[in-house]
Amino acid sequence: MRVGIVTATYLPSRNGVATSTALFARGLRERGHDVRLFAPRHPQVTGPEEGVYRLNSSFAGARALGAPADYPVMLAPGPLLTARLPLRDLDVLHTMHPFLAGGLAMKWARLSGAPVVYTAHTQYDQYLHYAPMPERVGRAVLRPHVSAFARRVSAVLAPGQAMVDMLRAYGYGGPVELFPNPVDLAAFRAAEGAAFRAQFHVGPETPLVVSLGRLAPEKNLEVMLRAFDQARASRPELRLLVVGDGPSRAALQALAPEGVTFTGPIPYARVPEALAAADAFLTASTSEVLPMSMIEALASGTPLVAARSPAALDLITEGENGTVREPTPEALAGGLLDTLAPARLPALQRGARTSAARYDLPVRAQALEAVYERVVKKGVGRGL
Repeated sequence: MRVGIVTATYLPSRNGVATSTALFARGLRERGHDVRLFAPRHPQVTGPEEGVYRLNSSFAGARALGAPADYPVMLAPGPLLTARLPLRDLDVLHTMHPFLAGGLAMKWARLSGAPVVYTAHTQYDQYLHYAPMPERVGRAVLRPHVSAFARRVSAVLAPGQAMVDMLRAYGYGGPVELFPNPVDLAAFRAAEGAAFRAQFHVGPETPLVVSLGRLAPEKNLEVMLRAFDQARASRPELRLLVVGDGPSRAALQALAPEGVTFTGPIPYARVPEALAAADAFLTASTSEVLPMSMIEALASGTPLVAARSPAALDLITEGENGTVREPTPEALAGGLLDTLAPARLPALQRGARTSAARYDLPVRAQALEAVYERVVKKGVGRGL
């Protein structure tokens, strides 16, 4: 098949949508499909990229909308650029975004007669505080727009139950298929964490907790730090590495208790060794959908200690690959101590690896291929 993926974010931007999109493209290509990615231009990309078509973008627009620093906002291409894009022979289009990228996918579907698949990735209500408008106004505009977009496409996918619940709350009542993100299990299973520990002066026998992701208000990171501090009161040898960057980094560093090190951002190629270095992965976020970092932690054999959220409940089988606790410092500290107990940790590590198998890239790419085949067989999208 000739597949067109229209995305508002792509590598080298660092976020779950960009990473999962790149993995799916790779997995589909390995299955013999012609995958064409249409993504915003990024200043760190200077050379040609096979199968990637960069559209004009704006970092000023990104800042105005409160987007992350490495998340340029895509601009609509004019007729001359559109005419040069390989669109007319596409068999299926796929987008993760109901706004401009989704609008382009619907417009380009009319050129090719291809159906459109939409993966709902983002709980937009959780990010309205970044928008340059009152949250009440943003919510009133956002919800009907997302619902209307979902009704126009041929298939709606959601990586976790949180997104199904969001779509229902937005007023969309149509079919939604749960469709988890992929992970390259081979890369994570082969990783070793000794060098990463040594770089940040963590001994090989020291119990190490890792948090990995964007450092932003919606991640509930103050609660995570307090939870670690409470756990460390019982086990003073504990260490926490906070891996990532974001607008909350400076404030969090000022609050950080003893035993916490902020590594800053790391290249994605080093994420497997960061997670392999850990004995447990800690998150207090309740805004996650089905975060790549949590799936990657499982693939590394690192059990999860997570605040209660639909994503945590999707991923964690209590006592097998981690634990779900209430989003309070006391509850998370208790979960962390239980997980790190020497008598329990080895079994949880084995369970983490086992539970990651269903997210392996070849498995998820084959499943996505089946979705595409189904919508192509049915014909074009309802709104075309």
